[in-house]
Amino acid sequence: MDLTLFLVGAVVVIALSFDFTNGFHDAANAIATSVTTRALTPRRALLMAAIMNFVGALLGTGVAETIGSGIISPPQDNHGLVVVLAGLCGAVIWNLITWWFSLPSSSSHALIGGLAGAGVAASTTVHWGVIGEKVVIPMFVSPMIGFVLAVIFMEIVLAIFHNATYKRTMKNFRHAQTISAAMVALGHGLQDAQKTMGVIVLALIAGGYWHGTGIPLWVKVAAAAAISLGTYTGGYRIMKTLGQKIIELDPAHGFVAEAVSASVLYIAAFQFHAPISTTHTITSAIMGVGATTRKSAVRWNVAGSIIKAWFLTLPCAAAFAMVVYIVLHAIFPI
Repeated sequence: MDLTLFLVGAVVVIALSFDFTNGFHDAANAIATSVTTRALTPRRALLMAAIMNFVGALLGTGVAETIGSGIISPPQDNHGLVVVLAGLCGAVIWNLITWWFSLPSSSSHALIGGLAGAGVAASTTVHWGVIGEKVVIPMFVSPMIGFVLAVIFMEIVLAIFHNATYKRTMKNFRHAQTISAAMVALGHGLQDAQKTMGVIVLALIAGGYWHGTGIPLWVKVAAAAAISLGTYTGGYRIMKTLGQKIIELDPAHGFVAEAVSASVLYIAAFQFHAPISTTHTITSAIMGVGATTRKSAVRWNVAGSIIKAWFLTLPCAAAFAMVVYIVLHAIFPI
């Protein structure tokens, strides 16, 4: 078999595998609060999230273009394909590690860290300015915005429904959570599936199989299907961390956290084409709504462990990608 075709095929397979792990790793982002508050059963929530992930993946290409051309510029040859392959492998390894330990880390940042690490190991051009502007700054800004907006809107909701009957109000918010959870799932597909599309296009260009500026339809459909299937497979480990271990959620708090998270995801994707983390956004929003109750309502030790994983994601995925690149470079004659 032609080596170039083999490497392109390997990148596509592993990219879709990453997309699948992204789905089951981040499924909790969209549905943890709804399942915890019993707005949705786990199976119905997963089915809804899978469908909305698929739809969201087909709604835009801005984030895909940022990943496909803005992170690294690998050579358009077999060497470039090995770089992309190593970056993907680094991201998958970190995703599996954090999933095993039930830590809701960012699949987005794992992918970006993996690509950057492989680029450094291969002495390939890494666009640090784009990473700083589109990744590092949003990595800090989006959780802060999510936290602050969640506090503000939760306070507004509490003021509006201060004298309302608790049981009836919670029942109404439970219904509303069906919509807000779907909004987050749509935003997750819009953000995360596009990142996989960008990597596949990066590999197709490096291998000489694509010369256009857009995203081929088959790439969009394949990425959308992979993340949807991964989402439907589940994510119960991380779901428990987000839905129960940070705070004890009720339907009102869950609705606000989801609505705020979805809004931040849409603005980042459509307005700035920034690949932000759905994990960071929903987690910070959950902390925000919890903080309106009382400071002790948020289990800050759990939140601290999650935040540590956030900071470790970029360098750890990069380190794994470097190791994989060294191994692949020794195996393939490039």
